[in-house]
Amino acid sequence: MTLTRLLAFFAAAACLGPGAALASPAAVETIDDSGAAIRLERPAQRIVSLAPHITELLFAAGAGPQVVGVVAYSDFPPEAKSLPQVGGYTQINLEAVAALRPDLVVAWRSGNRNAHLDRLRALGVPVFINEPRSLDDVALSLEKLGRLAGTDAAATEAAQAFRARHAGLAARYRDRPPVRTFYQVWNEPMVTINDEHLIADVIRLCGGRNVFGSLDTLAPKIGIEAVLAANPEAIVASGMGEARPDWLDQWKRWPDLTANANGHLFFVPPDLLQRHTPRILDGAARLCEQLESVRADRGDAPATR
Repeated sequence: MTLTRLLAFFAAAACLGPGAALASPAAVETIDDSGAAIRLERPAQRIVSLAPHITELLFAAGAGPQVVGVVAYSDFPPEAKSLPQVGGYTQINLEAVAALRPDLVVAWRSGNRNAHLDRLRALGVPVFINEPRSLDDVALSLEKLGRLAGTDAAATEAAQAFRARHAGLAARYRDRPPVRTFYQVWNEPMVTINDEHLIADVIRLCGGRNVFGSLDTLAPKIGIEAVLAANPEAIVASGMGEARPDWLDQWKRWPDLTANANGHLFFVPPDLLQRHTPRILDGAARLCEQLESVRADRGDAPATR
């Protein structure tokens, strides 16, 4: 079947909707992270996720049973691995999306291509944009997705648990003496984050100060000279997967670099800090402990529990 015919079929099916002959449940609506109002005539029953972190958020919000399609690397929770894939987050297969007949697509503002999202909207597919920029936004994302999926109770419970854990970490670490921190997303090219990024909010939660926080770009490219000039007390590497990246040890070439001189070259698995999901607090707990070890080596008083 050609894409044109498939999309025509999808549009017709969307007009009928599941259970069209039955009384419709109440409409649901919310505001997405682009500021657009999203209204569904009934809670979504066929959801396509266009980013791995969105897949994880949907499951955490209790909407896992309604997810019918995901993108590559949607590997958490384990149930997500068996779902049909519609390409990668930067290269969406629109024909595959249409074949799944979604009544809601949840997209990633920074990762998905606008041209793909515009095509879906032109077909009448509701598109919810997700882009958490703070830890508070993660909890809000859970609540909004739960509202659209009709899983408000589960989503509210997950959001409340997230906020409670967030508050506990903040009470212990946020007001600790600052630690100059460089978060290294990648090595070649060398990429970091500014203070508008969600990871910067984690650094602040732990009492750290992002040494590149004032840069204009959300994920700027920088050079070695800039890092040496900033002279961070802690370098936190990302990389790929669970293994500490070999390139973190490149900083050992500069014995006068404070982070290296004191052995403060740290690693946190990227899935725990770079996915905008409840697991980011697992990564935050690790980062907070790492920055606390910097303070201990400086002779700062220990944090109170």
